[in-house]
Amino acid sequence: MLSFFRKLFSAKADQNVTEEDSMKKFLIVGLGNIGSKYANTRHNIGFKVVDFYAEKNSLSWETSKLGDITSHKVKGRTLIFLKPSTYMNLSGKAVNYWLDKEKIPLENMLVITDDLNLAFGTIRIKTKGSDGGHNGLKDIQNTLQTTNYNRFRFGINDAFAKGRQVDYVLGEWEAEEEKQLPERLELSCNIIESFALAGINITMNTFNGK
Repeated sequence: MLSFFRKLFSAKADQNVTEEDSMKKFLIVGLGNIGSKYANTRHNIGFKVVDFYAEKNSLSWETSKLGDITSHKVKGRTLIFLKPSTYMNLSGKAVNYWLDKEKIPLENMLVITDDLNLAFGTIRIKTKGSDGGHNGLKDIQNTLQTTNYNRFRFGINDAFAKGRQVDYVLGEWEAEEEKQLPERLELSCNIIESFALAGINITMNTFNGK
């Protein structure tokens, strides 16, 4: 009988440790399209942000199921970075798989995406909202069946002629934007770490509009 209770309490302790560990894990999703022809396009800013973070911290990407993965520990937190290989319109499948595989709570996920409605480089972080016509966010919303997930929108401006939206988002950065990108990417790295260490509310208050 004594051994039964020892096993019972041991199992509960292991469960608590697992739950505590899961709260210290974060999924950082950079949205984009795979392939060299998309690498430097506006629509791929999510990929560009996580690539910049990985290079800055000497992280290596591993091609795994439904995406490229790397991870980094910061002050007891584990940041798992994902670049879905499903193309933008099917991003939800990869997001759902890695949330489940790594047992990461939805509130510990941050999705990085481009936003036409914001001036170039402007930051907007939100805890919920519509997809805003963004196909990647739309698929994540449909797959997870919720709009309540953290998103980090990076402004790409809307300087395109009528009917040329697709060409614009799949076009490459202008020379002046290229010059400003490194500073914006550095700021984005600070946002990612703030999200994991300080939480979404402090991060929104600190960085929104910058």
